[in-house]
Amino acid sequence: MNKSEFIRFLILRTIGNFLVLFAVFGILATFGPAIYYEVALHVAQARGVRYVVAAMPSHNTPPPLPPTNQQITPSPIPTPVPQEQAGNINNFAQVLAGPQEQILVPPNTQFSIVIPKIGASSVVYPNVDASNPNIFLPILKKGVAHAKGTVFPGMKGNIYLFAHSTDNFWDVGRYNAVFYLLKDLQKGDEIVIFFQNKRYNYYVTGSKIVDPSDVSYIVNAKNQTKSQLILQTCWPPGTTWQRLLVFASPK
Repeated sequence: MNKSEFIRFLILRTIGNFLVLFAVFGILATFGPAIYYEVALHVAQARGVRYVVAAMPSHNTPPPLPPTNQQITPSPIPTPVPQEQAGNINNFAQVLAGPQEQILVPPNTQFSIVIPKIGASSVVYPNVDASNPNIFLPILKKGVAHAKGTVFPGMKGNIYLFAHSTDNFWDVGRYNAVFYLLKDLQKGDEIVIFFQNKRYNYYVTGSKIVDPSDVSYIVNAKNQTKSQLILQTCWPPGTTWQRLLVFASPK
């Protein structure tokens, strides 16, 4: 092998190694959060960890303000909830070595969601325009969004909450990935919504997969005779191809 062939070989090998590393990075960036939550959930189940929802927390962070002119008047209490008290599946140390019964504390009681089955606890931002990525994408980096035009707990109609929606596949891991685990919810599982300092209990009734263009549950949210909670995430996990909807009714 002469010098020019050797140099060509080194260049091709370098390019090849770069492409392999780039592919591995892309896979980890896309599916890493899903893998993390799957592992954490399975470890928790293997250890027999049971998540219990706090009845009504005594300390809350100030609630988020809606990104529109429609505002829910907050009752801010400035004392934050310590992260170690949250006990959710984001805290892997708690999953591995924490007590078998762990308390799920919502970020605030103004608008939050807690799902014991999957160890999820997140703030909810109200009145988010689900048709405008410039509005909902920044919100989804911080928590769960309540779709503008849908109702709130205690009202008849669809309460539509969504998380982990993005415009590009390489951005998936930057969003609220805890909703990846919605697929593990089954009929009868509990979902708790804290809204305006009241607790609302729901139980899962079913689920379905729809196209991203299906906005019927948002458009017709107020044309319902009963209250229904709908949670949305992307499907399959780590992609933006379709949407998984989980339906729940009040207890």
